[in-house]
Amino acid sequence: MIRTYTSIARSPTPWRNRRSVGAIAHRTAVRHARESPITPQSRLIRVASVPAAHPYIRSIVDARCITVIPDPPVPGGAPGQWWPPVILTPDWISAHADEVDVIHLHFGIESFGSDELSAALAAARRRGCPVVFTVHDLDNPQLTDQTHYQELLEVLLPAADVLLTLTGGAAAEISRRWGRDATVLPHPTLLDAVPPVVARADTALRIGIHLRDLRPNIAADEGVAAAGAAAALLAEAGADVRVEIVMNDRVRDEAMAARIEAAASTHPAVALHRRARLTDAEVAAWLGGLDLFVLPYHHGTHSGWVELCYDLGVRVAGTSVGHMSEQHPDEFAVIDLTDPATLVAAVQDAAAHRLPDPGRAALLQARRGERLAQRDTVRAAHTNLYTALARDTDSSTAVADEVGVRS
Repeated sequence: MIRTYTSIARSPTPWRNRRSVGAIAHRTAVRHARESPITPQSRLIRVASVPAAHPYIRSIVDARCITVIPDPPVPGGAPGQWWPPVILTPDWISAHADEVDVIHLHFGIESFGSDELSAALAAARRRGCPVVFTVHDLDNPQLTDQTHYQELLEVLLPAADVLLTLTGGAAAEISRRWGRDATVLPHPTLLDAVPPVVARADTALRIGIHLRDLRPNIAADEGVAAAGAAAALLAEAGADVRVEIVMNDRVRDEAMAARIEAAASTHPAVALHRRARLTDAEVAAWLGGLDLFVLPYHHGTHSGWVELCYDLGVRVAGTSVGHMSEQHPDEFAVIDLTDPATLVAAVQDAAAHRLPDPGRAALLQARRGERLAQRDTVRAAHTNLYTALARDTDSSTAVADEVGVRS
């Protein structure tokens, strides 16, 4: 479902010489996403996405209507590196504005200072490039100290033509903090296909935690301690539980990695595997063999892991941070890492919902159809939003007349 959250607290500060074009555009997106199938455009709309090479971007774009400008090479960067995003610089915007219909920001603003971001937005304003910002993160998972990131949000949230986000809770927070409307477009599936259900070798309940490279928002020490304590409680109750912890070979904090290895070794039901970063296919295959996936986060807003688990029929237990529990609330258990009993309860709930292999295969097949339909709706919404913004809207009343909305 697509929702628009409207605040009457204060009007957003206009930064482009157009009358409510952003508001008209997001209403257009909502209306046409409900009423119209995607149809090819007479000309592909050119979107400068930050970044371009990202699974989420591929999931929201219909290539029949939209062309995404590739990430420009980063001076001195490795091949394929998109950060710091060159598109979000005044020089690039000034030089390439005639090749762009819409700039759409997703990730990477933390690469810049607030003055640099302001200068980029001013360049977009001068050249008439509308700016869309999808608010994935109200707290940045790559950072511990959020001060700088919050300063950037204070620059960008009032300035963007259109704001999108993934959950109603995030939209409400945006409304409360900035007085801006945000259209909620749910996170679509990232899977090209669902891997086949693999027959289980035994009846053990499998609990998984992926610590990745120990990025700042992961409460790795607390998560492993909670998993060990929960495993001990479940073993005392006679449950057959296996906890699988995956951690990348290359991590940001080797001292923390050593502590985690030592903690994991204290319980026979907990196994830690350090290995090279998993491919997307390997992640899906591993997750698909779990009964419960644990997200031990210090902070965050939304999670692609929650979406992937939903696609694979795996329930999630996570800390109460951000708005990720809203993504699929019926399959998300909120836990407290300082209280192992909450994780025990989540494991028991996962056990109660465990399906035999044929039932699980049927669930995934039905869910796949649901998710593909949702992806089509989200793609249609983006296509119509880009179309509304890309038109010559010097007179926004013309757009309002066309879609039946008056600014």
